[in-house]
Amino acid sequence: MKERIQKNILAGILAVIPVLVTVWIVDLVLNVLIASGLPFVAALAGWVRPYSSELADLLLTAGFQSATAIVITLVLLYILGAFTTAVVGRRLLSLIDRIVERIPFIQMIYGATRKLIATFQYAPPGQQRVVLIEFPSPEMKAVGLVTRVFRAADTGREVAAVYVPTTPNPTSGYLEVVPIERLVWLDWSTNDAMQFVISGGTVAPDRINYGGPHVPPADLKRPQANEG
Repeated sequence: MKERIQKNILAGILAVIPVLVTVWIVDLVLNVLIASGLPFVAALAGWVRPYSSELADLLLTAGFQSATAIVITLVLLYILGAFTTAVVGRRLLSLIDRIVERIPFIQMIYGATRKLIATFQYAPPGQQRVVLIEFPSPEMKAVGLVTRVFRAADTGREVAAVYVPTTPNPTSGYLEVVPIERLVWLDWSTNDAMQFVISGGTVAPDRINYGGPHVPPADLKRPQANEG
């Protein structure tokens, strides 16, 4: 009886964990969207109050206010995305980059974040980034994303900076510097790797190289070092 109770409790925990993780992530995203849109809802309510106090009061009710804030934030994000892909938007972002680069300390955070996002978002076609590294011990391996390849000044050894995302939140992780010959290169896309990490390994391509090759396949290009 004791073993059956423990088994059923464990089965219940395993059944509810995906729901809890999903609820947590959705709640986090919704709270960010709501917090971002609330100032616009308040401004909208103030703008319509002279014309319709009932509509203004409706906009400020708890449930309607949150829903409106989410919709406004999503619309603004869509407009921002469309704008940044246009020529004028790209020039404006370039101007913002130059301005931020002149602000001490802020430019370090902003510049590093921009480069990291650009590395994963705009990988050149055919460029291989997803690897396995020996982490956290030589007997274990973790999926990582190569962000840069460079040469050690003292030994001349070619090494790679590898970002190792954590499950289920890939925005946190570890940065490891690994010799090139210790990497196992995978024919996965960045999206494949992210799905693998977020899902805890349940969503992944059917095949994975575990013991090799330790060099990129001949038909795939390794990320090149930044000589600048």
